[in-house]
Amino acid sequence: MLLRLFNSLSRQVEVFTPQDPDRVTMYVCGPTVYNYVHIGNARGPVVFGVLADLLRRRWPRVDYARNITDVDDKINQAAAETGQPISAITQRFAQAYREDMAALGVAPPDIEPAATDHIGEIIAMIGRLIETG
Repeated sequence: MLLRLFNSLSRQVEVFTPQDPDRVTMYVCGPTVYNYVHIGNARGPVVFGVLADLLRRRWPRVDYARNITDVDDKINQAAAETGQPISAITQRFAQAYREDMAALGVAPPDIEPAATDHIGEIIAMIGRLIETG
C-alpha cells in the first residue's frame, strides 16, 4: 500500500518516496516555550508522532526532529514581567511541555534542538532565502 501525503510545496496529495530510503528525516516545528501548553499545542506532536511511527514500520531508520523555540518576543515579555532570566522561563516551560506530551502518550522526538543553539545556521538560511527571492 502506498503512503500518500499532502505536499505543501506542490499543494497536492502525492505518493511519499523518501530521498534516502536508508534514512528518512522528518522535521516538525515545536513549541515556543513561554507558558503552559494548550490542547492546540498537542495536535502537531500527536499527528506527527503517529506519522513517525508509520514511517518506522516501512523504512529502517527514521530521524524525527522537533525543535524547541526558546527565543521569541513572548519569551522576552514573560521574563520581563516575572523578573526571571529568559533561560528560567524557557527551561521551565520546555519541561512542562515534555511532561504534558508524555501524559498524552506522545513519544518524544529523536532529536530536540533548541533554536538558540542554531542562531548562526538560522541567519545563514534566512540570508539564502533573501538572496533567492
